[in-house]
Amino acid sequence: MALRTATAPYELRFDTGRICLDLLATAHPVERLDAPPPLRAWITGCALVPPGTPLEAVDPSWIAAFRELRSCVEKLVGAWLSGDSRPYDRALARINVLARAEPPAPRAVRGEDGSLTRELAEPPECAALLAAVARDAVELLTDPEARAGLRQCAGDGCAIVYLDTSRGRRRRWCSSEVCGNRERVARHRRRAALTRA
Repeated sequence: MALRTATAPYELRFDTGRICLDLLATAHPVERLDAPPPLRAWITGCALVPPGTPLEAVDPSWIAAFRELRSCVEKLVGAWLSGDSRPYDRALARINVLARAEPPAPRAVRGEDGSLTRELAEPPECAALLAAVARDAVELLTDPEARAGLRQCAGDGCAIVYLDTSRGRRRRWCSSEVCGNRERVARHRRRAALTRA
């Protein structure tokens, strides 16, 4: 899989450790998937498709489908994090249905310089891309080791869920550069205020 890249115009995040968790991050702090361009940027940014893949077919129906999948993943991940014992059978059933479709088929092609690059065998369909994300959610939710690494950011007001793969599993923030930096600045200001007082 290609390295994940951020797409600044929509302030999308790709640092949660899983594609399905990156999808959850599109709702924080505000809705990011509100038009086709941000959804196209997210699909490319999380490496569901190779860079440069045409995504002209993305329309409002795709947005609704990705939001529905996000809602299902959010219910199941939230239940795991909170110890909620409700089964959320509808969300689980929907994820399982979406995961059945075949994800986009990649193929290797020669680039202009002779090196191999990845492209899709045919234009991606919404169901195929949803399947890739739903399968990622199934893998995460059924793998006890991965599931044990699920964390919610300890940053003030941050609801982002991430996969903690740090040594000792002591990571506290979704991003050291975002929430971690915010916390360090706030701590510094509190100390400076105490020193002045």
